[in-house]
Amino acid sequence: MEPADGNPTIQHCMRSFEPYLAANRRTEKPVIHISLNPHPDDVLTDEQLAAIGHEYMEKMGYGNQPYIIYRHEDIGRPHIHIVSLRIDEEGKKINDYKEWQRSTSVCRELERKYHLLSAEKMKQRESLPLTVVDYHKGDIKHQIANVVKPVMQEYKFQSIKEFRALLGLFHVTVEETRKTIDGKTYHGLVYAATDEKGERVGVAIKSSKIGKSIGYEALQKKFVKSKQWMAKHPIPQETKEAIATALKQDTREGFLRALGTRGIAAMLYENVAGVIYGVTYIDHTSQTVFKGSALGKEYSASIINRQYGVLLPGKEEEEPHLHQSEPERKEPGLVEGLLDVFSLESYPYPAEDLPQSPYGKKKKRKRRGPRLG
Repeated sequence: MEPADGNPTIQHCMRSFEPYLAANRRTEKPVIHISLNPHPDDVLTDEQLAAIGHEYMEKMGYGNQPYIIYRHEDIGRPHIHIVSLRIDEEGKKINDYKEWQRSTSVCRELERKYHLLSAEKMKQRESLPLTVVDYHKGDIKHQIANVVKPVMQEYKFQSIKEFRALLGLFHVTVEETRKTIDGKTYHGLVYAATDEKGERVGVAIKSSKIGKSIGYEALQKKFVKSKQWMAKHPIPQETKEAIATALKQDTREGFLRALGTRGIAAMLYENVAGVIYGVTYIDHTSQTVFKGSALGKEYSASIINRQYGVLLPGKEEEEPHLHQSEPERKEPGLVEGLLDVFSLESYPYPAEDLPQSPYGKKKKRKRRGPRLG
């Protein structure tokens, strides 16, 4: 029943959900949350955004469901969120077979109908240099999204360690989270900004707050695809030669600077004694991330430590510190083209709740690998 003034409140909206939820049979996560994000250059009125939302729900098979559409600008551009139910009035689950593929097709159709910028064409456009996150400027979620989404799409990396090293160039870090409910373990990711020293600053942000495309499952798929791609595409000889030339420098700073001029960044991992025990290279030209050992022993951490580190045989490795070369800036393009122009984020509500931020109380542990901060 609608209110007399025609403006329903949240309470009115939720009451329309109650009969469906009461009839629910076995669906564990009956609520669905969708986000439709036109490009910032698409100027749309509230009426147009609402029409797009209604048509999207009709084409996806949710037209007869109760749903709420509301406008939001939390990512720096107008977009809409839709909250609805996955179960019909008889408690049966709505068919969600190949929902992601169908959603993509519907979004492309709506782009054509409403003359919106095409996501597929935008993805093919050259990107701007990624901007380093500056926590002093605020709007951290938007800044992190503008780094992580393009990085996920453009670069190849095979582990969270390599992913974290790449994000570190842009003052972002990532951590995996886990929680167990009824014996089942759930995985998630949280992102956070870092300062000039690589220390975490501010509040950690769940991946689900930014988008499904940078969540845990998407990252695992990215690892697999990157591994397959790199198996078919060996590291370019030019990259090896650039690193070999840089290693002729007398100082660590000279080595990192020489790499930077060739579009390569090196993340060096060392303990408090100054022993370099790991190195990750980031080649911005081929957009690949790889361990030094992947190139051969002559490019490994042991060689770099022999030249730029401290030789202390038998000394246990402790807390690592990171040093990095500056990423080479690319020719101007359009970074927004790398972001989802019209992306669907479809996940149960509450949206993939993850455990409490791991950025609270720290526990000391033996270092088995590098991390920022």
